[in-house]
Amino acid sequence: MGHALCVCSRGTVLIDNKRYLFIQKLGEGGFSYVDLVEGLHDGHFYALKRILCHEQQDREEAQREADMHRLFHHPNILRLVAYCLRERGTKHEAWLLLPFFKRGTLWNEIERLKDKGNFLTEDQILQLLLGICRGLEAIHARGYAHRDLKPTNILLGDEGQPVLMDLGSMNQACIHVEGSRQALALQDWAAQRCTISYRAPELFSVQSHCVIDERTDVWSLGCVLYAMMFGEGPYDMVFQKGDSVALAVQNQLSIPQSSRHSSALRQLLASMMTIDPQERPPISLLLSQLEALQPPASDQHTTQI
Repeated sequence: MGHALCVCSRGTVLIDNKRYLFIQKLGEGGFSYVDLVEGLHDGHFYALKRILCHEQQDREEAQREADMHRLFHHPNILRLVAYCLRERGTKHEAWLLLPFFKRGTLWNEIERLKDKGNFLTEDQILQLLLGICRGLEAIHARGYAHRDLKPTNILLGDEGQPVLMDLGSMNQACIHVEGSRQALALQDWAAQRCTISYRAPELFSVQSHCVIDERTDVWSLGCVLYAMMFGEGPYDMVFQKGDSVALAVQNQLSIPQSSRHSSALRQLLASMMTIDPQERPPISLLLSQLEALQPPASDQHTTQI
């Protein structure tokens, strides 16, 4: 669980016997808050994610998220600096101390460009996609799937390298569904934990006897690729209009024509957005295709994000 945590004077907290100064709030969700803090021992900035835990199950889920982070030491997966649990009367707060990325998320970058009437170049997209795939490859190799991949869950490092975050929805990659009760339970879980406009078709209506595997991440990756190419996810507007995403994902995606993109990139996107998960390529195949599409090393310095 980590060492004891206390809130000290002048807006500082003690985590693992190191003191951190509160700087400002970064954001909040339904049951979590993220604050910017500075390590007084090293002068570095960190993101402190605080998860409100009302029940034992909430504490177990927060602990599991911390455990997922600790599984990986990979440049494209967010590392965990420290974790601890704090009591608040009858309730608890789980605190995850994470590195702070001043450039924000991939979605921040997409929005910034869109505000100027611009888009990521194909070379930039290919570099980002390669890093995201390498992170997913590491997750899949350990027998897990991310299950909530989207542009707001991808941070950008100082050199523009993508870093996967928010591992709270990760679960075992291969799920054998045996019966309608298990199918409905998985469907309900996905409705709560997998963002609707990036959710794979097989998670909207889980069959009574089927196998759900890590290729749900490949579908989500296709949605991320679409957002990098066109400035918004393929089903963002469907959701915003109040139309049914569950129905929309059952139809083959129509990819807009654009002179900005090669036929190879469009084909890569189309393969990820295959409705039948058994026909979707695994990450290993996507990686080999991506590596073949990468620009020459001598040109890569010109394509930094």
